[in-house]
Amino acid sequence: MEALTLTDLEREALSLSLRVSLWAVAGSLPLGIAFAWLLARRDFPGKVLVDGLIHMPLVLPPVVTGYVLLVTLGRRGVVGQYLYDWFGIQFAFTWKAAAIASAVMAFPLMVRAIRLSMEAVDRGLEQAARTLGASPLRVFATVTLPLVGPGVLTGVILAFARSLSEFGATITFASNIPGETRTLPLALYTLTQVPGGDAAAFRLCVISALLALAALVASELLARRMQKRLKG
Repeated sequence: MEALTLTDLEREALSLSLRVSLWAVAGSLPLGIAFAWLLARRDFPGKVLVDGLIHMPLVLPPVVTGYVLLVTLGRRGVVGQYLYDWFGIQFAFTWKAAAIASAVMAFPLMVRAIRLSMEAVDRGLEQAARTLGASPLRVFATVTLPLVGPGVLTGVILAFARSLSEFGATITFASNIPGETRTLPLALYTLTQVPGGDAAAFRLCVISALLALAALVASELLARRMQKRLKG
C-alpha cells in the first residue's frame, strides 16, 4: 500500500505541476487558435518569420528561452519593471512564471496541431456558409472551429503533456522554490542531487511517465470520438 500512497513531496509537486500546466494551456489556447488560423488562412509579408518565431522554442535550448523571459518579464526586466512599478505585478520566481515558461515551450506544439487540422478543412464548407449570409466570425465559430475540434483537442493535450515535463525554462525563469515553483521535473532534479534520493526520484519518474502517457492516450481517444461525431 505504501507504494500506492503519494508522499507529501509527491503530492505537492504533482498538484503544482497540474496547476501550472492547466493555466499554461488555458492562457495560451486563444492565442494558439488565432495564430494557427493566421498561418493556415492568410498570406502576408513576414509569414515565414512569424512561423519561425512561433517554433523557435522547439530548437532553442530551454535555458535560453527562460533567460529571455527573465530579462523581459523579470522584476527589473524590459517589460517586467513597468508591470511591477505601475501595477505591483511580479512574475519571476513565482508559480505564474512557471506557467508562462511552460506555455511558451508548449505553444509551438499547440499551434502546429491546430494549424494542420485547419488546413485540412474543406474551404468549400466555409464558402457555402458565407454565401448564405453568415459573417466571417460566425463562419469561424459555427463551421471552422467545430471541424478543427479534434486538432484543437490534440493541441491542448500535447501542450498539457509538454507543460508537465518542462524543466529548463522553468528553473531559469521561476527558479526551484519548494511549494512555489518546484514542479515534478524540478522535484525530480532536486532528489537526484540528494544522497539517498534515488528511490524517491524513481517514483517521481514513474509518476511523470504515467501522466504523460495518460495525456497522450486521452488525446487519441477523444480525437477519435470527436471525428466520429463529425462524420455521423
